[in-house]
Amino acid sequence: MQKFFHTQSSLAVICLPLLIIGCASEPVSVAKPEPEQIISGETMLRESQGIASLGERWKSGKQLVERGNTMVNEGEAKIEEGNRLISEGNKIIRESEEHYKNIKK
Repeated sequence: MQKFFHTQSSLAVICLPLLIIGCASEPVSVAKPEPEQIISGETMLRESQGIASLGERWKSGKQLVERGNTMVNEGEAKIEEGNRLISEGNKIIRESEEHYKNIKK
């Protein structure tokens, strides 16, 4: 039993100074979130004008793409028509050459 009291008193002697030191030290500060900065009207105006400019630039790019696609489609249609004309012309040339050969015989 005497051992128990000796151990208990030793623990008390060790824990008491630790408790006093812990209570006396500076409290741990919790990081406070920075308050949001208030945006000025001039800043909002400047940023909104920049965004509007980006929107206009995007719109211009979209129009160019649409015009380009239209031109490509028209070009493909012209190429198909050109190929059809070439085929028809070659057919007429062959038929004419065959008729000519038949006439010469």
